[in-house]
Amino acid sequence: MEWLENLNKAINYIEEHLTDEIDLHELGKVAGCSGFHFQRMFSYMAETPLSEYIRRRKMSLAAVALQNGEKVLDVALKYGYDSPTAFNRAFQSVHGFPPSNAKSVGVTLKAFPPISFKITIKGEAEMNYKIEKKEAFRIVGVKEHYPMNLEESFEKVPQFWQKTTMEGAIPRILALMDQQPVGLLGISTCMDGNSFDYYIAVSSDRTVPEGMSEYTVPECTWAIFECVGPMPHAIQSLQKRIVTEWLPTSGYEYANAPDIEVYFEGDQSSDDYKCEVWLPVIKK
Repeated sequence: MEWLENLNKAINYIEEHLTDEIDLHELGKVAGCSGFHFQRMFSYMAETPLSEYIRRRKMSLAAVALQNGEKVLDVALKYGYDSPTAFNRAFQSVHGFPPSNAKSVGVTLKAFPPISFKITIKGEAEMNYKIEKKEAFRIVGVKEHYPMNLEESFEKVPQFWQKTTMEGAIPRILALMDQQPVGLLGISTCMDGNSFDYYIAVSSDRTVPEGMSEYTVPECTWAIFECVGPMPHAIQSLQKRIVTEWLPTSGYEYANAPDIEVYFEGDQSSDDYKCEVWLPVIKK
């Protein structure tokens, strides 16, 4: 399965560059998708953020180097830490004690071996979806700019939604909607590079109000999944199932286009609340 082979090639790329700067754009190319999409897939499949996995691998190898007699400063530099304080913090977060202690005889260290991906398709519950090709459409709304580190950035996205709601901007954004798709959109517009934009917006052809921004979603084929259940658990669960259950056997792979969530009117805490997840796809 080419999709699975590419994921494991990406793991090999990480292993080969643990003492270098790991280029997320290049990592995505190895995996056959964008660096952004690879980070999302990895976190769902490995059940740990990519940045945490890389830190654990580096600190596993750093512990071996220290026990082999290498100096703490040399090991810190070897694994990309310019500051001894930062290296100490990273090492202690994994092993539970500072790197100087790793040289002691009989000390207990933790080892995190490289992972490999194997797919087990569960199919425990149905997923309702459709494949649709959409022409490019323009969105208008508010946005925030985030670094490509999804672990940190996606912790801030809910805060962005909360701030937008508290400022009363949601009704103003919804009033601009005059095109398909109908609904309040959450869009991650990043594909490559070291950062991405996240929009809370609607599809609109109207003039951009002061303090808002516009973006054109490119023409693309989308796998559109129906999500039913209370937010945010239902949509988080569905996104994981899409990546781990649907994508591996679908005959599709990630396309170079944004991820989209479409939220409809209704009580988002209800078991019957419905929204949609749009996955940009291309035939393998």
